[in-house]
Amino acid sequence: MKSFGKDLLNKIKKTELGGALAHGIFSPPSRPLFTYEQILEKNPKFAAVNIVLYLKDNEWYFPLIQRTENKHDRHSGQISLPGGKREELDQDFAQTAIRETSEEIGIEKHYVRIIREMSPIYIPPSNFYVHPFISYTKKNPEFILQLTEAVEVIEFPITSFLNLPDEPEIMALDAAGGNLVPVINFNGYIIWGATAMILSEFSQLLKKM
Repeated sequence: MKSFGKDLLNKIKKTELGGALAHGIFSPPSRPLFTYEQILEKNPKFAAVNIVLYLKDNEWYFPLIQRTENKHDRHSGQISLPGGKREELDQDFAQTAIRETSEEIGIEKHYVRIIREMSPIYIPPSNFYVHPFISYTKKNPEFILQLTEAVEVIEFPITSFLNLPDEPEIMALDAAGGNLVPVINFNGYIIWGATAMILSEFSQLLKKM
């Protein structure tokens, strides 16, 4: 198993992103392809999410969350990255990612440093255009959940994403209208949709390093 030292952050900056090809590995079969111009024509809402890395017992981790059940939220109950909608006072999407991470899981903003932005991704059901970031926190987080947004934090060692297959497991999910979709199954946690596509790009990046 490949291991990652303290030079991980510098390597992440320099490694080429996989973009749409990496997203496509975990893309639902029914997902249409959109050009940037087509996405903008839909007047999307803008958001940012955050893969925030931290060292724990000499191993790199990042948190995912299980979202709170909410009948008004299309992504209710799903496993996702911390993040949310850009607000008017946010200077840029990086600030959105850091602010939302702090609000949802309690990581202190002033300890978070952005490493790089990943490839943005459009989510048709909710009409969100999402900007994912990779960051790190210099202080091991003490998670404090915003219970209106998240009910659980799941700590993932990044080495677990080195083994993501290029032909992923396919499951039928009620949340996907009964459709068959590619999933990441980690210790019983089922990750799919945009989160799985973003993590696929992260996995491909790690494998190149």
